[in-house]
Amino acid sequence: MNELTQIILKSIALFFLVWAAVRLMGKRNMSQINPFSFISYIVIAIVATLMSINLINLATGFITLIVWAAFPIALDYLSIKSRLMHQLINGKEAVLIKHGKIMEENLMRVRMTGEDLLAQLRSKNAFNMADVEFAVMETNGTINPYFKSDKKPVTMHDLEKMSAPQAEPQTVVLDGNMLEEPLASLGLNPQWLSTELDKMGVSLENVFLGQVDSSGDLYVDLFDDAVELPQPKVKEMLYATFEKAQADLLTFNLQTEDEKAKEMYSKNYQSLEDLLNKLRPYLLH
Repeated sequence: MNELTQIILKSIALFFLVWAAVRLMGKRNMSQINPFSFISYIVIAIVATLMSINLINLATGFITLIVWAAFPIALDYLSIKSRLMHQLINGKEAVLIKHGKIMEENLMRVRMTGEDLLAQLRSKNAFNMADVEFAVMETNGTINPYFKSDKKPVTMHDLEKMSAPQAEPQTVVLDGNMLEEPLASLGLNPQWLSTELDKMGVSLENVFLGQVDSSGDLYVDLFDDAVELPQPKVKEMLYATFEKAQADLLTFNLQTEDEKAKEMYSKNYQSLEDLLNKLRPYLLH
């Protein structure tokens, strides 16, 4: 039997051996395995490859394969039986956002940047930081956000209501640094950002994250989580102004005795009502 035939037969045998070992180690999605299991799969694959091309002998290779296949199975069994062992083997979950605040210390502990966090949240349809109440990094590295009660994914179509289209929020401040390109894409400039921060009474270097949504509202998260900042509500304030004007027209209509004035106030009241019905999806949702 020539060398090429030996390599082919040995590779086929090792293929089924490795397949059986991986099956014994459990069916898992690659995105859900812990780092140690991932390393085990890599080592098994490398050892099997080296055995196929005769770079290591069969006895040494088989011992290595058995060890790297058996140990993960044993550790998985221990982690199932003991929560302490589970935490030692797989680690603990890390809270990255709590009560709408980014936990910068925990972010550093899991070796993530603000950009990494935003990318992970976008993968879970959390494009606006202001919508996230709580987020946790699982032991396999995935991040699961929990939305605020009024931001949970119930669509306007489900409620049979109209909704205005919204563009992706732009991150304009990250780690205390102004990002001019996203500002320019929104048609804004650094002076606008400085003015908005001055209104809130904060300086740029104290801002961990700043985002501007499609309606021009600036959301800010500070390095100091103890500081509470009132978030601007431009659309809600505009809607409230229209409602106040409508209420004033109704009051004037009831107070006047002039029929022409009553008719004018009533007509304008109805016009504002029609306008509010059209603007409500854009200003309140």
